[in-house]
Amino acid sequence: MSTIPAEIDTPDIMVELDVLERNIERMAAALQAKGLRLRPHAKTHKMPEVAARQLAAGAVGLTVATIGEAEVFADHGATDLFIAYPLWIGPRQAQRLQKLATRARIAIGTDSAEAAETAGRHLGAAAGDIEVMVEIDSGHHRSGVRPEQAVTVARAAARAGLRVAGVFTFPGHGYAPGMPATAAEQEQQTLAQAAELLAAAGFEVTRVSGGSTPTAELTGTSAATEVRPGVYVFGDAQQLELGRCTMADIALTVAATVVSRHEGDDTAPRRLVLDAGSKILGGDRAAWATGFGRLKDHPEARITALSEHHATVTWPDDSDLPALGERLRVVPNHVCVAVNLVDDVAVVDGGELVARWQVAARGRNS
Repeated sequence: MSTIPAEIDTPDIMVELDVLERNIERMAAALQAKGLRLRPHAKTHKMPEVAARQLAAGAVGLTVATIGEAEVFADHGATDLFIAYPLWIGPRQAQRLQKLATRARIAIGTDSAEAAETAGRHLGAAAGDIEVMVEIDSGHHRSGVRPEQAVTVARAAARAGLRVAGVFTFPGHGYAPGMPATAAEQEQQTLAQAAELLAAAGFEVTRVSGGSTPTAELTGTSAATEVRPGVYVFGDAQQLELGRCTMADIALTVAATVVSRHEGDDTAPRRLVLDAGSKILGGDRAAWATGFGRLKDHPEARITALSEHHATVTWPDDSDLPALGERLRVVPNHVCVAVNLVDDVAVVDGGELVARWQVAARGRNS
């Protein structure tokens, strides 16, 4: 059991450096063995120190969600960035993209002819400096077009002066029990179909991008050329319950203190309260999740209620209830949300506090 360094005041996000580096190396090696390029999604961590380790391990570039995130990572030396989002480009966004394209390779997502035409109009002569990836709906039914619609969008982008590089998808429906393998298969089918249609229409398809943490290591090489997992660097309670990681793979936890404890009776459960609520854990809870987070060193316990500054933990009858003042490590349900709630994180190695890393891209939502 790893200890929480005395210098850390709770609640605080804590990253265990050895686990983080092991996760980065393992994913890089797994995808390299398949011949797939890794372009990790930096919206999970938002930290240049983590991105630098991913790139050093062999990532070809970074994925981000916003222009602001791209600017932050470009400021810290990233030279190949994909904004995997169906951006709507106005004059100010176009100016920012133009500046970005002078210091990094920039690709953006689109899923409509209208968005592509608008982007081209505002980018003007700089449109040719930006690559476009057409987003495909592979079953998540969020953004993205069906494969047979990809050519229409690509042609609009080309007419607008943008460089069409390929297609991408997000198999987000893999975030459910029993679904990762199905989502990975559907991802491959739809990406292959869309890429083949673009090639038949005369487009040079250089990138076919898919993958998420639940599906990344299930992705085949028949269609995709690169994958974009994000959560794998830290792990979280969702990935635990999907069976995509183990407790040993959890690199990020919230250090919390027991501030209230109750043995329980016929009218109330046996429980304790931690000083880590939704303002640091985030409030996400999938319908299938067994709680609002997990305890890394007590997997049998469950966080059954979450307030802004309270986490209520139901404790099993066959183990000792922790004492007041005891410090515990909490695994958030959705690590991306938790990281975005803090300005910096504590970095721990061998049980000692070795650094604090700024969440540099926090708040860069546009």
